[in-house]
Amino acid sequence: MKIILFGGAFNPVHNEHVAMLKAAISATDADKVIVMPTAVSPHKSGQMTASPSARLEMCRIAFGDFAEVSDYEINKGGASFSYITCEHLRHEYPEDEIYFLMGADMFACFPEWVYPERILNCVKPAVCAREGGDDVAAAQARFGSLYGGEALVVGYTGAAVSSTRVRTAAAIGADISPFVPHAIAGYIKKNGLYLIPQLCAAQKLLTEKRAQHTLRVAFMAAENCRRLKITEKKAVIAAALHDAAKYLKLSDKKLKGFVLPEGVPENVVHQYAGAYLAEHEFGVDDEDILNAIRYHTSGRAGMSDLEKLIFLCDMLEEGRDYEGVEELRKLFRRDIDECLERALFEQLAYLKQSGKDIYPLTQEAYDYIAAERAEK
Repeated sequence: MKIILFGGAFNPVHNEHVAMLKAAISATDADKVIVMPTAVSPHKSGQMTASPSARLEMCRIAFGDFAEVSDYEINKGGASFSYITCEHLRHEYPEDEIYFLMGADMFACFPEWVYPERILNCVKPAVCAREGGDDVAAAQARFGSLYGGEALVVGYTGAAVSSTRVRTAAAIGADISPFVPHAIAGYIKKNGLYLIPQLCAAQKLLTEKRAQHTLRVAFMAAENCRRLKITEKKAVIAAALHDAAKYLKLSDKKLKGFVLPEGVPENVVHQYAGAYLAEHEFGVDDEDILNAIRYHTSGRAGMSDLEKLIFLCDMLEEGRDYEGVEELRKLFRRDIDECLERALFEQLAYLKQSGKDIYPLTQEAYDYIAAERAEK
């Protein structure tokens, strides 16, 4: 008998999970499919997370018609390590062929998993690529050099959909229906999963165009926060509120008590007003989040990692199409500090060329990061 094991956080299930599994069933001619949500995913700390029971129920909704949904890891509790699960399944099915289905991102980091050799003693990896994702061929070559043999590559390339984007959209009350099965969208909405109510309220202050920009900034921040050791919720809150005061007049009652610093250019006013709004209207008391909002347009000397993240995501989100943006995105993926220095340099050059006044904080931000990188 051929068996597919499809494990993961499923936090939440999205369209590509379903499509990927169906493609793997077709490619392997599997007789049995086991979907197994984790209790706690060791490599996904810092995420906004639905409860194990909610994730299990979403798996039953999405996969129950054609797969067995197992509560083995959830009932076991604690961190879910694949080698333990794979050895359990090998004990349960000693004579059967077991494929362990994973995305290209997981396959690329497979050598960093706990006891990968023990996993391979029990199962054979089956891999699906994702549009714009990790290079499966490169990961396959690395896999072969380390372990011999090769993984089964399923002939399907998934769209650029991720659970991170679903959580982020749900957190700010944006439409998640393009990303998840209809029944999953209904379950998430009904149970308020991932929703951060004050972020939803903040989006009502924006135009539709600005709300879409905000969502894209939040996507980029959520997808990159982990490498800076910033929690997903913190990154999403800062991104979702960064432009909240963009269209508020200073006379608006929501800004009662706000005092604008002297000498602030008009295009920078909303960052200061936004920080005030976040604190006094939406209850944000994390100073790092407030500073990320307060300096997201100008920058400043000595920016925190969160401040850098929001500043750059605002400038580089996927809707931006100015000359040179793709080069900056490549730098961002490689080295955030190098990207920040280049972005500030180009911003200052643009202001000089346009004959516009340079806000002192922006010059100070560039001077600081340039000196810091020169020392390194």
